[in-house]
Amino acid sequence: MPRYALKVEYNGAPFAGWQRQADQPSVQGAIEAALAKLEPAEHTIAAAGRTDAGVHARGQVCHCDLTRDWTPFRLSEALNHHLKPLPVAIVDAAVVAEDWHARFSALERRYLFRLVTRRAPMSLEAGQVWQVKHDLDLAPMQTAARYLIGKHDFTTFRSTMCQAASPVKTLDALEIAQIDTDWGVEFRFQLRARSFLHNQVRSFVGTLERVGAGAWDPKDVRDALAACDRAACGPVSPPHGLYLMGVEYPDDPFE
Repeated sequence: MPRYALKVEYNGAPFAGWQRQADQPSVQGAIEAALAKLEPAEHTIAAAGRTDAGVHARGQVCHCDLTRDWTPFRLSEALNHHLKPLPVAIVDAAVVAEDWHARFSALERRYLFRLVTRRAPMSLEAGQVWQVKHDLDLAPMQTAARYLIGKHDFTTFRSTMCQAASPVKTLDALEIAQIDTDWGVEFRFQLRARSFLHNQVRSFVGTLERVGAGAWDPKDVRDALAACDRAACGPVSPPHGLYLMGVEYPDDPFE
């Protein structure tokens, strides 16, 4: 039974998240339904990460097992046909080994969070960025972010519903850039790690926004991390500014 890796892009707005749910639309459910149109059967796919409701993806990766031998091009084209009109696209496909796993074979996940500051409501990018109406100071946020890089107990920055066996994770990068445009000031938070805890990125961004706004000192983030207490976390940012940008593997199946 051949196994296929799929690179998936989606707008998370109409979905209750990646994971299949009995009574709500999900990205996983949409792709499994499309697969059933190609090969009538119950299909179960596994993903590199389970994004929350409203979170987007540019480079989610999942795998599926099929009975027929499909060329990657034909498989992606057929799935995209059956995914219409949902905002989900298979941007690449590849044949992989039978023991290859979208989640367990992954070495790193990359996330992007987009935050825009401006007074006027968002129109063209509504639902794609987190908008705040006040100015933010980049330098203090960058200083605070450095306290979070490395191996730590991230209890403060994970959801109380997180199912991970341990709160100890290693954050490889948390970079913040400011982009001044004629329609607003955008702050881009780029994060890399082997794996993330539930709500970890949104907890980081919501807390760092408080630093940029002047409500927190950068050292308050250091103290919140050391507290290992969810109550010490700042506000959690909304999901619609978050994107799963890519997943790294020992050998990229899409090259």
